[in-house]
Amino acid sequence: MNISDYLINHDGKNWPELLSGWSDLLPESLTVWMVNRFGDVFVIFEDGSIHMLDVGAGEVRRLAVEREKFCARIDTADNANDWLMIPLVDRCVNAGITLAEGQCYGYRIPPLLGGEYTPENVYPTDIAQYYSLLADMYRQTKDLPDGTKVRIVVDRDPTLPVDKLHHLL
Repeated sequence: MNISDYLINHDGKNWPELLSGWSDLLPESLTVWMVNRFGDVFVIFEDGSIHMLDVGAGEVRRLAVEREKFCARIDTADNANDWLMIPLVDRCVNAGITLAEGQCYGYRIPPLLGGEYTPENVYPTDIAQYYSLLADMYRQTKDLPDGTKVRIVVDRDPTLPVDKLHHLL
């Protein structure tokens, strides 16, 4: 396995801006280390600990106290499969779902709202738009009890053609 097959290039992006919608979950000072193909961000906090912002689920998980421990833990049990989404990435690639520069895999219905981890629920999307959309959903639903029914209303850019709207959902 080559880890780069499951990551996207995160160089040259304005990470403070991209992650600004997730300020409830992330400290002000952090270092972006890696980003998996689903846009989940592996960050290093000031104390050196490694955390993953799972944008689809709207949560941050502490994975290790330092890089060295992370490198040991990723090879343990199913951690690589879980953290890098290896089985789902492989199924997406086999289904012909490819990514262009600046894109990540997005969920048509995010897991945060009960969406499934299947290629049928995945599409390539602009990472900045996707982060913004999911952060907004997270902010609006974070205090709701599990199982609460929600109604999603998309306030879209009027210049965006309706046939392209599905790319935002």
